[in-house]
Amino acid sequence: MTTSDRRSALRAGAGLVAGGAFAAACSPSRPSSGTVAQHAPTSPASPSPAPTSADRTSSLPASAAPASSPAGATGAPARKPVAPEPRAFPGHPVQITHGPRDRSWVALTFHGQGEPSVARALLAEAERHGARVTVLAVGTWLDEHPGLARRVLDGGHDLGNHTQRHLDINAMSEADAAAEITGCAERLRKLTGSIGTWFRPSRATRASPLVEGLARRAGYPHVLSYDVDSLDFTSPGAPAVARNILDEIRGGSVVSLHFGYADTVAALPAVLDELDHRGLRAVTTTELIG
Repeated sequence: MTTSDRRSALRAGAGLVAGGAFAAACSPSRPSSGTVAQHAPTSPASPSPAPTSADRTSSLPASAAPASSPAGATGAPARKPVAPEPRAFPGHPVQITHGPRDRSWVALTFHGQGEPSVARALLAEAERHGARVTVLAVGTWLDEHPGLARRVLDGGHDLGNHTQRHLDINAMSEADAAAEITGCAERLRKLTGSIGTWFRPSRATRASPLVEGLARRAGYPHVLSYDVDSLDFTSPGAPAVARNILDEIRGGSVVSLHFGYADTVAALPAVLDELDHRGLRAVTTTELIG
């Protein structure tokens, strides 16, 4: 794909979310240059802005996405997909930052929070390219937009747990941190029949030893981190988001992205086109790791 093509894709994507509300970011800040803005630190005791967008957890690989069986000659009702329970991946550490490097697969993971229309636009764009993603949902976002959990699963994507209120979980007491993990897990189970396959700590790249243990106790054998940060939460512009991903991504990479940001929607078509050009396929984290 030519530079001109990528720029056209970025401009076209930007129109999808004009006026959309943006979600509170959860990735830690890191030094940057150029036009990338710095992520303001958040006090552990201060709640993040009320979430208005969605994250979801499903561990269904693209190849295993359950197909609906509409009523036909037999009158059988449509079958709704159910997120499977978490499972351990032998040979992988508790905290996973990437998958096997010898595979031409990558995982695009989205922190689920923000304006629902932006979440739907991102999911639709991924599906147009035949890509499957991983959505790590914030519990309060699921409370406000419960239908998004089903939307994620219906698209064949992974749905997971990104804590209940999206606070700095590594800075919490044991009781409070446990409540953040189990609170979101309970909502996922109520909406989908499963706690989801993956857990990612809020406002941290990696879980502390305490949080890692609490996640395992709650039923998550692994904590999902990442090795590529899009920095989309800093709103650096769609070209910068695409560049942050494409400069670092390689086989096995797990990429951190967010629902709720216009730059992410605008950048995604160019990113997916370039992945296709490089022979890299975007799959669910479960498919990548398993």
